[in-house]
Amino acid sequence: MSLLAPLPAAGLDYVDVIRHAGVIELSVLGLLLGASMVSWAIIVRKYAHLKAAGRQSQAFLETFWQSRRLDAIFEGAEKMAQSPVSQVFRAGYIELSKLTSQPAPGEGSMSERLGGIENVERALHRAQTAELTHLEATLPFLGTTASAAPFVGLFGTVWGIMNAFSDIYAQGNANLATVAQPISHALIATAFGLFAAIPAVVSYNYFLSRIKVLDSEMENFSSDFLNIVKRHFFK
Repeated sequence: MSLLAPLPAAGLDYVDVIRHAGVIELSVLGLLLGASMVSWAIIVRKYAHLKAAGRQSQAFLETFWQSRRLDAIFEGAEKMAQSPVSQVFRAGYIELSKLTSQPAPGEGSMSERLGGIENVERALHRAQTAELTHLEATLPFLGTTASAAPFVGLFGTVWGIMNAFSDIYAQGNANLATVAQPISHALIATAFGLFAAIPAVVSYNYFLSRIKVLDSEMENFSSDFLNIVKRHFFK
């Protein structure tokens, strides 16, 4: 055997790392692990939610433009509860039904007709805001995890390195064998921070882009629906 043959690398013993970690290090690792688990749960649920929202919104828009009766569209929208566009339509249709149930809404004064249009417009805007808030729910946690996790991990690493050098100074021995292991253990906190942050930041940006698309669809539909209302109900 050659004297220059490399020795087999020893992997990290995570049980040993936890056993020798202090309260601060364990708290940091536990916090990052918990944040990572919550983030992945949010990622899975939000992905499924947005996928269903996009699919049902497309189906609703096809139904809306193919149908000639608003009451039939309203009944179909009840089966597409995860579509934000269908919920915006429902809010507008309910407000429109209140106005058309009044006697001769199209024969009123100009101010009455404009007030009716404004009521429908406000109902559409309120529904759009509510749906956007619902779509963005739990995203702040992903954003916070993405921005804070690396710093929390870095704090754990700095604290571990401080303790490692303190122990090395107390032993009076500063060779590579005594320095490498405690520092490698301290760097685990940074690795945990990145492990929690990277999926969070990627999914956060992805979900925001999907939500912007749905928000644009709601905005465009509100404008189209309001134009239809003006043409056919408030002439």
